[in-house]
Parts: sequence; structure tokens; C-alpha cells
Amino acid sequence: MLDLTEKTGSGKAAPAARPSLVGLSREKLAEALVAIGVPASQTRMRVAQLWHWLYIRGATDFGDMTSVSKTLRADLDRHYTLARPEIVSEQISEDGTRKWLFRFPSRGAGRPVEIETVYIPEEDRGTLCLSSQVGCTLSCTFCHTGTQKLVRNLTSEEIVGQILMARDRLDDYPGRFAQGTAGTPETGRLVSNIVMMGMGEPLYNFDNVKEALAIAADGDGIGLSKRRITLSTSGVVPMIPRTGAEMGVMLAISLHAVRDDLRDELVPLNRKYPIAELLDACRAYPGLSNSRRITFEYVMLKDVNDSLADARELVRLLRGIPAKINLIPFNPWPGSAYACSDWDQIERFAEVVNRAGYASPIRTPRGRDILAACGQLKSESERLKIRERMALEAMIAG
Repeated sequence: MLDLTEKTGSGKAAPAARPSLVGLSREKLAEALVAIGVPASQTRMRVAQLWHWLYIRGATDFGDMTSVSKTLRADLDRHYTLARPEIVSEQISEDGTRKWLFRFPSRGAGRPVEIETVYIPEEDRGTLCLSSQVGCTLSCTFCHTGTQKLVRNLTSEEIVGQILMARDRLDDYPGRFAQGTAGTPETGRLVSNIVMMGMGEPLYNFDNVKEALAIAADGDGIGLSKRRITLSTSGVVPMIPRTGAEMGVMLAISLHAVRDDLRDELVPLNRKYPIAELLDACRAYPGLSNSRRITFEYVMLKDVNDSLADARELVRLLRGIPAKINLIPFNPWPGSAYACSDWDQIERFAEVVNRAGYASPIRTPRGRDILAACGQLKSESERLKIRERMALEAMIAG
């Protein structure tokens, strides 16, 4: 494991008095320009220029925007910033997975906040796992992130900032890396897929996530196909129809159990939105088809949810839903109460699902050595607080 630590990100640190232009919609970006005196008749052209520099060229300084007049560049620099998140640490796993700990301003009273973002390189794609909240409210018992209390939602700027920082660190901009170099997937870009599967429940931060993903999918900017953007939810049923209608991205459901009594324990949100309601919302998901299937995520917990009877019930529950089932070997974390299912049992479970006609890939654990695997994300500051508390308790006991 390689551990790199930096005091600052690659962009300018953002003074509190200067808001960032990163993560603004085109409409809000136009408003920002008008606010500093740009004539309304010029905003469409200026927005197009800034959009190009922000999301295609990856500019981190207004001075680099050579197609923008010097006067406007100076005005922009006085009033705004192109701030990136501060990098607290970067870890690189033995399998090439990268995990960044990013720090953002508090945006209110209190200390700055931290989140984790993970990049997973594969032969045919490079997947960036984004966080939507600092902490989480859902308290899923198998998930490390769920043990960290919710601090606040991330803004659109902070969500898009994760994408830009990953592209900065990977040198993933047109003309800034050599096509076909080692580690470049078949798509020709290193960040080719985005999953909203990091810290937090994205549907509890709907507006900011929607705005950020619209920027990610914008064909004149970051330009990712909506088929390469997946939003994962634990089952916020009322927001699922809006997700399909307003975002149009691929949907993943963090299911993990086939009975309400067990899902109530594993995913406490189930007490509010039980399995039957959740699956009804999935059946009605806008755009659902065999080419736009819903992914159901199912973490494999030894002697908890991994019996062949569970597999058969899973198939029965999903009947009629175009779906793929991702079987996720449980990734242990310090203090977790569960163990991963035996590999032979996972394969038997997958065979039942496959025979029923569902694709059921077994997700290869990635980044376990740096706690970057599914369910392992948690701000390092929170881990430090726990270690400090344990050390203090040990001193008192001694």
C-alpha cells in the first residue's frame, strides 16, 4: 500500500468570501457572470467558454483561460474561485484502487469536514465512487459508513469537485494523457463510470446530487453517458420515481435481505419503506427495460442472509423486474459484527440466481487493504476520534 499525504489540493484553496464556479448549472453560472457586470447578451458565449475550461480542459486557475479576455479573467479571479477539495491523504491499494480523503470547509459553525472518494481501475472501465453526504443517517449495521453520524449534505460543487480532483490526480483530460498507455481502459478515459455509492444516501441530498450528475452527463463538458452513471439508494421510495424522471441515470438498490424482519435489522430504513413498497417503486421506475436494468446489491453475510432458501426467495421477489443482482462478499471493518459468507456458499447462491435467468456477478473485493471496499468508507477524522477515545479509556482503566 502506497500512502501519499498532501497539505493542499491541486487547485486554489477557496477563501470563504469567494464562492466557487465549480458545480454550478449553466443557469447559475450565467447569473454569477451577470453579478460581476458581464452583459446579459454575452452570458451564453461566456458560459460556454468557462464550461469548456472547467470540464474539458480541467482549468484550476482563471489565468489559464487564454480564450477569455484578460479583463474578465481578472474580474473572475477577484470574485470567484475554481477551488478543488483539499487532499488530506491519497492511498493506493496493491490492486491499483485509489482512495482519497478530501476536506471541505465547514460551511457554517464548526470544523472543516472530510469525506472519502474511491477510484477503481479495470480493463474495460475506470469507476469513480462518489460520496453525497458527510456521514450517514441510515445506520445500516453491516456498513462502516453507517457508524458515522450525519454532519451535512455535500453541495453540487463538492460532488463535482470529487470528479475533478480524481481527473486531476489521474491526468484524465483530453490531450493530457497518452491514449493507449498502461492503465487506460478501452473507453479511452480513466474515469469512464460514476457510481453514487460512497458515503451517505444520495436521495436524501436529491437536489445537489441531481445538479452534480447533470454536469457529469453534460455532452459539452465531462460528457459521461447516463448509462455509465449509477445511483445507489437504500430505498428512499418516494424519491425513486423522481430519480428516473429527473436524473435518468441507472438505479441500484441496496437490498441485502429478502424478509422484512431481517432487512429491518440490516437496513433500518426498511421499517419506513418495506420491501414490497420498494419493489413496487422499482417496477414503475421510468425508463426501465431489459437494456436499462436495475441493479440489486446483496452483501453476503455468513449464516445471516446467504442460504439457498434466501436465494430462491430473492428470485421470487424480483420476478418481472429487469434486473441484475450484484453479490458482494462482505468486507470486514474493525468492530463489525458480521463475517463474509464462505466462497463456496456464495457460488451456490449465485448458481440459484443464474438458473432463474438473472445475471449475478460476484463482485471482486477491491481496495480492502486501504479500507476502500464497499461498505468500508469512513472519514479518517472519525477513525482517529474512536482511537483517541479508546486510548483515553485505556488510560483511565489503567
